[in-house]
Amino acid sequence: MRKLILAAVVGTAFALAGCSEKTEDAAATTADAAASDAAANVDAMATGATDAMGDASAAAADAATTADAAASGAAEGAKEGVEKAEADKKM
Repeated sequence: MRKLILAAVVGTAFALAGCSEKTEDAAATTADAAASDAAANVDAMATGATDAMGDASAAAADAATTADAAASGAAEGAKEGVEKAEADKKM
């Protein structure tokens, strides 16, 4: 993305090479602003991706905790079932 913007800025600079100094200064200011905006957008996207990764990590941890609790409950239920079956067998 930055390369594309840089190419556009360079192309604009060459196109304006024959223009007046005032026009060139304005073009340079515009190019600098565009580069700053592009950098800010990249930073914002990186921050959004980091936040999304944090959310996904938290969701995975919650899922693991839930799965662990379910497995513990299932094991306890199986144990109780075996104990009941053994008790019924003795009767």
